[in-house]
Amino acid sequence: MARQTNSKINQLLRCWPEGAVGTMDWLREHDMSRKLADWHVRSGWLDRIGRGAFVRGGDKPDWTGGLYALQSQLGLTVHVGGRSALELQGRAHFVPLGRKQVLLVSDEQERLPSWFANHDWGADVSHRCMSLFDSPPRQSLTTMPCGRYEVTLSARERAIMEYMHLAKTNADVEHAHELMAGLGLLRPDIVQPLLERCTSVKVKRLFLWSAEDAQHPWVSRLNASKITLGKGKRQIYKGGQLSAKYDITVPPGEELPNV
Repeated sequence: MARQTNSKINQLLRCWPEGAVGTMDWLREHDMSRKLADWHVRSGWLDRIGRGAFVRGGDKPDWTGGLYALQSQLGLTVHVGGRSALELQGRAHFVPLGRKQVLLVSDEQERLPSWFANHDWGADVSHRCMSLFDSPPRQSLTTMPCGRYEVTLSARERAIMEYMHLAKTNADVEHAHELMAGLGLLRPDIVQPLLERCTSVKVKRLFLWSAEDAQHPWVSRLNASKITLGKGKRQIYKGGQLSAKYDITVPPGEELPNV
């Protein structure tokens, strides 16, 4: 019996990426019962990090190891989004000092399991459910390798729109404009369907105004006639000047970040 048990755990460990979390559902797919998993915890082969979640004995996973399990084992729509996705792709102008901030975004209304939400990943991880797009194109997501596993994150085109969606203050709007200034290589064939399927008038207007103000050449390849911008004026930047083309308040020219 002991030999059979050791064979099962050895087979499991061979396909278990170092640093990744294994959920109980995943363990069952590999012929590992809860009772046997508990036995391996007592034996030191596995460590439990929360209800229904395990790591290899001695592993100290970071947040990517937990996110990998949410995506690949539980099938959730959660992914790295907004500014966090831009930072991981080297597109943020600066990274805040102190404890790392990570934004996770779900396309659907879903709750993250308690083992993920309550674990200390060595970073401040926040989660938002965001119905920002109707059927976003597959190419609006990309992947990032993390050793023997990979996690999914928003591509640059999608990440900047997610950041703009969350922009609440004048400082947020200015920073969004600063980030846009560094996105001169966005892909218009990805931007176009994202804008067409975006549910936020604010995001679409701010995105187009910011891209045009940054004078990015890819803007000329967009078909504006297919993008619904709604009607009426919107205050996006308090005390700002009105963009006559997009009917939104934007930072006065002299107050825009020097990029």
